[in-house]
Amino acid sequence: MREMLNDFLSGKLLIVLIVGLGSYFTIRSRFVQFRHFGHMFSVFKDSIRGSAGQLSSFQALMLSLAGRVGAGNIAGVGVAVTLGGPGAVFWMWVTALVGMSSSFFECTLAQAYKRADGDGLYRGGPAYYIQHGLKLRWMAMTFAVLLLVTYGFAFNGLQSFTVTHSLQNAFGFPVAYTGIGLAVLLGLVFLGGIKRIAAVSDLLVPVKTLAYIAVTLYVIASQIELVPDMLVTIVKSAFGLEPAFAGLLGSAIVMGVKRGVFANEAGLGSAPNVAAVAAVKHPVAQGVVQAFSVFLDTFVICTCTALLILLSGFYTPGFEGDGIILTQNSLAAVVGDWGRIFVSVALSLFVFTCILYNYYLGENALQFLVGRGRGPLMIYRGLVLGLIFWGSMQNLGTVFAFADITMTLLALVNLAALAMLIKVGLRLMRDYDRQRAAGIETPVFDPKEFGDLDLDPVAWPANPQPAASGEHVAMAHSLHQR
Repeated sequence: MREMLNDFLSGKLLIVLIVGLGSYFTIRSRFVQFRHFGHMFSVFKDSIRGSAGQLSSFQALMLSLAGRVGAGNIAGVGVAVTLGGPGAVFWMWVTALVGMSSSFFECTLAQAYKRADGDGLYRGGPAYYIQHGLKLRWMAMTFAVLLLVTYGFAFNGLQSFTVTHSLQNAFGFPVAYTGIGLAVLLGLVFLGGIKRIAAVSDLLVPVKTLAYIAVTLYVIASQIELVPDMLVTIVKSAFGLEPAFAGLLGSAIVMGVKRGVFANEAGLGSAPNVAAVAAVKHPVAQGVVQAFSVFLDTFVICTCTALLILLSGFYTPGFEGDGIILTQNSLAAVVGDWGRIFVSVALSLFVFTCILYNYYLGENALQFLVGRGRGPLMIYRGLVLGLIFWGSMQNLGTVFAFADITMTLLALVNLAALAMLIKVGLRLMRDYDRQRAAGIETPVFDPKEFGDLDLDPVAWPANPQPAASGEHVAMAHSLHQR
């Protein structure tokens, strides 16, 4: 029964809604992910560090990539190619393209409806824009509970099992000792709150991402003459035109879309929780940045993994085995046995930062539910660390299957909220676009122009500091009044 429910929710209903609504958001926004693609790089180039003790747009990006760039980029891609053939990669691309618009709107709304937490930082996410944008407290509470259960608890236990057993296979480390070490390290980070989590992510995410991309690009470059033909094979297989993979057409679509959704998390309602912590001049600025993180996750990292597997010569149609083994053996086939060790180490880093991300999502949900009390927070931290240690020695496959269902329900709540708040998202986008059209390089959000929205006056003060010349700001105000 559970498997049938999971298959229907995450294998059918969620895919239709993610792709369908993502396409709808893309059209309504006039293809915002394409219009602003070049602009994505300039949004955070001058704000690598936050000001006045706040977190920057770049740090929020690193924190979201800590969760997006995880085991799914290694094992998930391997599973997609194993079950769906090369064509699955194409459908992962399609999912990411429409998902960029979903991520743009959910993260823009999270910024607009964020709340100051009293410590000079911000909190936000779907629960906040559901409560303050839709005035549906029960729906916001439902989302927060699902977020806490799914990310705060279930996924952390599963992730710890993955990393400890990967290190045991690669180096022979006993899982109990690795579990204790993992819990201690994570506990030290948790105690520092969001600032320390962001600082560690700021350090580890670029290292793990660039190292993984560098190694996979080396494999791809060493066989560059095969890449054009392989890209053609990917596209032809996606439509059943490649004889060797013609029988996998249905699986290619389902696996490509499903793994794409769960790899980049666009529309699931998780990334907006960390997007809201950034200090930016305009909510749309963070939406643009987070749309870029979907691109980086799928088009860069997942594609690198897919080409590594498909070019290695190890993969054959009908391969039997899990995604991690496929990726490890594919890399080892090209660079030697150290490739298996590299994948294990890369996976460990990916999982470590994923746990930090998952923990913060749970903490954010807990604060929304019960407020800022220190007692509930310490209990939550203790439960998470205990689950990490216990999960390091237990295969929590049943827990993960349950979490798949709760995560799908989480996404359904968020997608419903996005559909109901799309007009607000479009207003914010048009305000940003008008200012850029007026020549303002860094648009500034003026909450007085959005007086009908339930905004936090501390997070968005009535007299924002301009980031451009007075003349440009005056131009923006005149545009608002038209």
